[in-house]
Amino acid sequence: MFSLTQGLRRAAQSGPDRIAMRFAGRTRSWRDTEARVARLAGALRAAGVRPGDRVAILALNSDRYLELMYAIPWAGAAMVPINTRLATPEIDYILEDSGAVGLFVDAAMAGHLAALGPRLQSLRCRVWLDDTAPAPATDPYEAFLASGAPLDDAGTANDDLAGLFYTGGTTGKSKGVMLTHTNLVVNALNGVAGMGFDSDTCYLHSGPMFHLADGASTFGVTMAGGRHAFVPRFEPVAVLTAVQSERATHAQFVPTMINMLVNHPRLAEFDVSSLDFVLYGASPMPEGVLRQAFKCLPKVRFMHAYGMTEAAPIVTLLDPRYAVLEGPYAGRLKSCGQAALSVEIKVVDESRRDVANGTPGELAIRGANIMKGYWNKPAETAAVLSDGWYYSGDGAYMDDEGFVYIVDRLKDMIVSGGENVYSAEVENAISLMPAVAEVAVIGIPDARWGEAVHAIIVPRAGATLDAEAVIAHCRQTIAGYKCPRSVDFRDTPLPLSGAGKVLKRDLREPFWRGYSKAVN
Repeated sequence: MFSLTQGLRRAAQSGPDRIAMRFAGRTRSWRDTEARVARLAGALRAAGVRPGDRVAILALNSDRYLELMYAIPWAGAAMVPINTRLATPEIDYILEDSGAVGLFVDAAMAGHLAALGPRLQSLRCRVWLDDTAPAPATDPYEAFLASGAPLDDAGTANDDLAGLFYTGGTTGKSKGVMLTHTNLVVNALNGVAGMGFDSDTCYLHSGPMFHLADGASTFGVTMAGGRHAFVPRFEPVAVLTAVQSERATHAQFVPTMINMLVNHPRLAEFDVSSLDFVLYGASPMPEGVLRQAFKCLPKVRFMHAYGMTEAAPIVTLLDPRYAVLEGPYAGRLKSCGQAALSVEIKVVDESRRDVANGTPGELAIRGANIMKGYWNKPAETAAVLSDGWYYSGDGAYMDDEGFVYIVDRLKDMIVSGGENVYSAEVENAISLMPAVAEVAVIGIPDARWGEAVHAIIVPRAGATLDAEAVIAHCRQTIAGYKCPRSVDFRDTPLPLSGAGKVLKRDLREPFWRGYSKAVN
């Protein structure tokens, strides 16, 4: 049986008095954590949350976030972690689309509550995660938890829905990726095997907990009986302080974060000798950054991971032995690694037939980690799932030893600072401006963020537009990280293919000339 809560029960059984988590002056053992999760699940049930319901979380990282990730499935419900960088209309859409019956929110996200008023009134529970005075119409977390009687584990497992994880939509709307207990547990086992979690592990949650890049380690560290430490959000000094004070052994960073850490002027002030393992991915790793990381953190093992929400998320892992610049294992740094332990991969052509090694095509993935489908989107599900295979839309080739190299982003996805930005979503926002006749959004090289969002606009005849107005408009409708950082205007139509599609490759080419996009 595959059940998320089994990992928690195992940790409480095998090491009841070991520290499970520590944050904001609070320290919990695994015994305490299991008891609190059971009581929190009871409070959810008493509030009207039933098996199969969805409960949303809109908050920064904390120990309470982790408790929720177990209490919600313990109650038989499914979690809906919401990206904290979304704009209010996007959050409202996710609450509506998921049919969430509850929301846990913290002070950092309180600014959304007034505009979400009508939606919030329909929820069965609204809980304030911080120790500060709660927002109107919300219940304090500890009081809410204490109000419930301990609940027996609901026993949801296997193909039962464990969570809806929203990912950017190529049609302008986010899609809820349905991940089951099997999906998340198998992925956690892949993480334990690949990253070596055990009871001595101290994992630092420095990436956002709403993101499965962090979630992959969350469930794996728990089932191994390790320890969790937290920073609310990534900030270099806060991360370095936490590594030193918590003696963190494992962490996950996107390349942008690694760049900020290893080039921070105060790095030498901190004792980070406990840090043994860093997982990185989500965007290209510039060689200069990696060289600096090797120099500043010579004892750290670096592992490149490639994946996506639909795969829960791990697909490939590059063993740390290949994270070297010289020696017999050098030369693999541009690869995102080999298939994870329980994952099968292949590269196919446009007809979904296998291609020879070394030939670029579309990467397809099969395994027990692959999603159940997109929530209430059967057509979109059928387009990417076939005969057990998930067709990723990512262009790649594989060598004779199964090392995968990502060569293009077939979905026109932009990865900026580790966040996925779908060009169609940004184009949709810009197209709402009356003065816009045509728009294309592409990713262009950026030294800090890997890629930056860039808009190319053809104004309507006689209309006047400027970049500041376009960016300001976008900030009203989509998250800040999705907004263009630069805008070009042209007086000729955008280039089109014979089928009438915008030739984004032609638009990108002048910006990427001299750059390599051969790494994920």
